[in-house]
Amino acid sequence: MAVDYAVIVVYLAGMLAMGWWGMRRAKSKSEFLVAGRRLGPWMYSGTMAAIVLGGASTIGGVGLGYKYGLSGAWMVLTIGLGLLALSVFFSARIARLKVYTVSEMLDLRYGGRAGMISGLVMWAYTLMLAVTSTIAYATIFDVLFDIDRTVSIVLGGAIVVAYSTLGGMWSITLTDMVQFVVKTVGVLLLLLPIAVVKAGGFAEMKAQLPTEYFAPLGIGGETIFTYVLIYTFGMLIGQDIWQRVFTARSDRTARWGGTAAGTYCLVYAIAGAMIGTAAKVLYPKLDNPDDAFAMIVKDELPMGVRGLVLAAALAAVMSTSSGALIACATVANNDIWSRLRGLTSRAAPEDGHDEVKGNRVFILAMGVAVIAIAIVLNDVIEALTVAYNLLVGGLLVPILGGLLWKRGTVQGALAAVGVGGVAVIGLMAAYGILAEEPVYYGLLASLAVYVTVSLLTRPTDAAVLAHWRERLAGRGSDEDAPATATAATAATAPGQDAQAR
Repeated sequence: MAVDYAVIVVYLAGMLAMGWWGMRRAKSKSEFLVAGRRLGPWMYSGTMAAIVLGGASTIGGVGLGYKYGLSGAWMVLTIGLGLLALSVFFSARIARLKVYTVSEMLDLRYGGRAGMISGLVMWAYTLMLAVTSTIAYATIFDVLFDIDRTVSIVLGGAIVVAYSTLGGMWSITLTDMVQFVVKTVGVLLLLLPIAVVKAGGFAEMKAQLPTEYFAPLGIGGETIFTYVLIYTFGMLIGQDIWQRVFTARSDRTARWGGTAAGTYCLVYAIAGAMIGTAAKVLYPKLDNPDDAFAMIVKDELPMGVRGLVLAAALAAVMSTSSGALIACATVANNDIWSRLRGLTSRAAPEDGHDEVKGNRVFILAMGVAVIAIAIVLNDVIEALTVAYNLLVGGLLVPILGGLLWKRGTVQGALAAVGVGGVAVIGLMAAYGILAEEPVYYGLLASLAVYVTVSLLTRPTDAAVLAHWRERLAGRGSDEDAPATATAATAATAPGQDAQAR
């Protein structure tokens, strides 16, 4: 194992070095939070694929393949489909807004007042996403070094917090590119073919396993539908995903780079399910399907290759964890703390370095909180389900409604967030956290309230909509000030209103 340990140690040291290098580039708020909005297609697609394909997609995807066969790919497939939909239909408009958070987009669209409550929901989602990713370090470091769960979480979490705090999005982008390459080599080019060969080839796998293991819908239609609601729609509205869209240097980069990343996710999904199916042949009686990844890596891979594949698993967890962490800190600082302090869109700090320092403090604080919660929390699936149910049930309708329906109003948006969020929480208490009903009925309640309240209230001010159209067209942004628009602010630019019409 000495060679495997060396591979892992070199990888972790490289992550910290990337963080230090990224610190030299992050000199402004834009550089720190969205990499200066300068990423080209190659870096954009690599980092986007890295953040959406985390530990759940890698270790969990193999586990689903072990349990259900090739149809176990559906969870990751729906993630890829969501990323494709975001890239093709929405990414160009999102990138042109030149904002930092989803809540800022809602304030622009509805004329203010929607940001605080949506920010709280988004913060809860990103916090739990970061926590669940951090818990996954315990599994990986246990396989690597057989060390205590708490020590594993602190070690993995501390490395992510360190490089994220140092260089912000630049550090995370650089590390994600390395992680993307490591995952591609480790999972797609090494683990997949080795696992299939060890299992005797595809023909032998079909002979050894029941036919339902090779049925496209073997996992069940209702499960696939739930995956679409939670993961496909979750990809459309998550702060962690949008913050990557904000890094694109052009509409074309956001659209085509994201499309490439989504396509990569589809390939990764099938690979994970195939590895899990091979593991079922090799280890037919595992108690926990999620152990399939670790077992096949420990027992079937040669020395050195084993270290690289474990580094790939670590890369998957770290990419999601760092992306969720910076998203959580960005929302906490820009959407919650700044508003609580009574900051307005004109009250930007005079020194850009102060803004960078403030965001560093929030990443460090959120990182410490994430590690502490991860230590005391045990059920990863329940935590992740709560996060996605709140995100989809509370925010999907007002966000997509704002992008697609001009009659939507701030009152409708606030009602949708409140009713959808409360409905999801109440239904989880009634049916159970892992039940499918909470997200179904919560989403329907949010949609009904949004449409009804919007139609019963006055339309959004024409000046606000005019300013919104200007921003969608890529005009009128100010990188030095938060992008919150109010009716009064927009009304000061009557020329924009006339031009938009």
